[in-house]
Amino acid sequence: MKKLLLSIIGCAALSGPAFAEPLKESDYFTNHSMGCMLLQECTDGIKEVTNLLDVSSQYPNTESFTPVSLEFNSMLVSLNTIGVKVFLAPEKYFPVGHRGVYHTVSNNFYLNKRFMGRPGVLMSVMRHEGWHAAQDCMAGTINNTMIAIIKPTDQVPMLWSEMVERTYPESAWPWEKEASWAGKTEGMTQKALASCARGTMWTDYEPTPMTREWLMKNGYID
Repeated sequence: MKKLLLSIIGCAALSGPAFAEPLKESDYFTNHSMGCMLLQECTDGIKEVTNLLDVSSQYPNTESFTPVSLEFNSMLVSLNTIGVKVFLAPEKYFPVGHRGVYHTVSNNFYLNKRFMGRPGVLMSVMRHEGWHAAQDCMAGTINNTMIAIIKPTDQVPMLWSEMVERTYPESAWPWEKEASWAGKTEGMTQKALASCARGTMWTDYEPTPMTREWLMKNGYID
């Protein structure tokens, strides 16, 4: 079962005592502030996203978001159906350079407002974090803290494999490689999320042998 399932990176570090808002100035732009956000103890400036307009209206180039509206809103419907909420959050809650994060405990994910003003970036992050939600679904249910890969590792294009190997710790490679692929592929994440919403994840996507073993052992499939 080694490396079959992974609680999303950083979750273990977020299981300490509850945080309180406001944080000290030195706490912002760190894992500490991100933990406060994920545990929903810090809420200043964080807004739930119910449709694309909740994001696009925050920027002067609202009309430029129109080409991505169908995919974005379709993803949002699927996410809401399976119990995942999406939030737009101030940059101060993210470590420097982080554009989004999915939390396997709350089943929420957060978009860094600093970077979401460009539709291409918005969709890349939305697809990437949405794929992690689909991985959560593949691991049996989103109501646990585990995620499983959806596609065999050897199916991930070399471009995304190499990029992830340069930027992520090795322990995260299987999950991040396919999430990075999905992040740059129109419709790939929405297809997986729709499958999860229908309850057909394990027939639409053949579980890897170790994932199937996990699912059978825990009573998710026969």
